[in-house]
Amino acid sequence: MSIQFIDLAAQQARLRSKLDVAIARVLDEGQYIMGPDVARFERQLSAFCGAKHTLSCANGTDALQLALMALKIGAGDAVFVPSFTFAATAEVVPLVNATPVFVDVLPDTFNMDPESLKRAIVHAKDEGLRPACVIPVDLFGLSADYDAIIPIARENGMSVIGDSAQGFGADYHGRRTGSLCDISTTSFFPAKPLGCYGDGGAIFTDDDELAKLIDSLRVHGKGEHKYQNTRIGVNSRLDTLQAAILIEKLAVYEEEIEARQVVADRYNHALSNRFETPYIPDGLKSVWAQYTLKLASAAERDALQAKAKAAGVPTVVYYPLPLHKQGAYSGYPGDPAGLKVSEDLATRVLSLPMHPYLTADVQERIKDALLA
Repeated sequence: MSIQFIDLAAQQARLRSKLDVAIARVLDEGQYIMGPDVARFERQLSAFCGAKHTLSCANGTDALQLALMALKIGAGDAVFVPSFTFAATAEVVPLVNATPVFVDVLPDTFNMDPESLKRAIVHAKDEGLRPACVIPVDLFGLSADYDAIIPIARENGMSVIGDSAQGFGADYHGRRTGSLCDISTTSFFPAKPLGCYGDGGAIFTDDDELAKLIDSLRVHGKGEHKYQNTRIGVNSRLDTLQAAILIEKLAVYEEEIEARQVVADRYNHALSNRFETPYIPDGLKSVWAQYTLKLASAAERDALQAKAKAAGVPTVVYYPLPLHKQGAYSGYPGDPAGLKVSEDLATRVLSLPMHPYLTADVQERIKDALLA
């Protein structure tokens, strides 16, 4: 029996009858764009995470871009992003004519380093840029250190956008991601902890004016109706079919988060004596988008990955090259002290199969393969 890195089929088998009913409802109603299930899903997301406003959109990258547009980030502005993350976090910054400034991450949580952020802010000012926004990432399902990052942002007159594409629903000292920043965003890409069967995303805020503006921007800059355009916007809406699917997935998401924790606990117990397993600070709970080991060296990672492959165990490297080393981003500024942790992690991290339906016997096979 092959081992799945992320087993969407197991989840679908659990939900299939309800998904069929939900999809049939949308087909019967015939409102495929901004149908009733979209507003219903947005209300449920707000209730789940504690944000006053939820606005769905076409994907997680659009969610970040819409957030920057709503904050009126543009030319001459510096937006601070971690280098050790997926490209979307940085990609949206040049799209609004602003400048991404790369920040290093912490060696234990893999999330944005507040001290590196401070250095990067000084450097951006020296380069003639206006510090405008910081985008921490909840990498691999774990919240960034918002209690440290938000005060730094406020001291420098910056807004904070929480990129929770991988961490939506994570617990941060009794609060959930989606409700921690001026604006938060997430992705419903199928492989995410809460994913649809296509592309999708959402933006969260407690600010009434920002919510109204984002609602306009996501539909071509609409005014009172869709044929009145009061600003330059984009076309970024969540399909009704995807909203209907996500409603059914959200109904079991709490249970799945708990199941992911059980899987993580089994991994920790089995592997912590041999490998450096994930670190979760006190007061935080991950949603375990990934379960990521940190190996002693690139050579050890290569050897372990080869051993796993030979045993039929899939593994993935997230991420093999930090953003500031990539051709598209190599010309942008960053922490003047360097981004050494990001560079080091790229050579040593390895992610194992992780999903709520990973059984103990399959994990035993994975453990045996890794420890052989």
